[in-house]
Amino acid sequence: MQKFDFQAGTLPGRAVIAVRGPEAAHFLHNLLTADIDHLAEGEATYAALLTPQGKILFDMLVLKQGDGFLIDCAAAQRADLLKRLAMYKLRAKVEIAARDDLAVRVSPVAVPGGYRDPRSEAIGWRVIGAPGGEAEGYEAACIAAGLADSAADLGSGEFFPHEANLDQLGGVSFKKGCYVGQEVVSRMEHRGTARSRILPVSVDGPMPAKGTDIRSGDKQVGTLLSSSGSNALALIRLDRLAEATAPLLANGASVTVKKPAWARYEVPGAA
Repeated sequence: MQKFDFQAGTLPGRAVIAVRGPEAAHFLHNLLTADIDHLAEGEATYAALLTPQGKILFDMLVLKQGDGFLIDCAAAQRADLLKRLAMYKLRAKVEIAARDDLAVRVSPVAVPGGYRDPRSEAIGWRVIGAPGGEAEGYEAACIAAGLADSAADLGSGEFFPHEANLDQLGGVSFKKGCYVGQEVVSRMEHRGTARSRILPVSVDGPMPAKGTDIRSGDKQVGTLLSSSGSNALALIRLDRLAEATAPLLANGASVTVKKPAWARYEVPGAA
């Protein structure tokens, strides 16, 4: 598997929430898209909290630790995520708290107390602990690996889990019981109706702004998201990509769609 280079350090754009108590696993399992009940000590999963209509409100990494869990989420979204979790808490025997004393660090190699990123082996290891120096090159590595950022790319209430590849990255369990938005996600899975996917692309020429259309002739095929150097992420309509006969262009720059190593679906004409 291709590896992506970056320098170990803290991710300032991430923050930590602790969920603890005798009903912590049950509480999160019934809310999130992933299987929380079967996480072993020190094991993590990718997951999301959805709207009832099945769109991603927050994506996160959930780490089993002791009598509870640590949630690795976007720092810009933590306050809203805390409010949402508190809204669902009701009488559940759980304690939910921001952990400003903890930071999220990443490393391209195994580190003490760390865990392999559950989304892809190519993006290394993570550890929740004391902050350190800032990581370098991690955003670029994620873009090259086809991994969307919570705040910069996904936002809140904009994408279905399949569009953000949670079904490919271990972020959705199709064997567990109900969770918020589960009916929509299951229907998309079983009917195969996920026509759009976030994919890595390369751009030959000046990088257009985020939000620029990718076109083949007069037909829109996708939209650019985050970028770094000549690489970017884009939301691509796979059906239109398959039908494209003219070169893909974004504001005059040539675009090549790539198939990431973790993708189990076909990407027509991908490099």
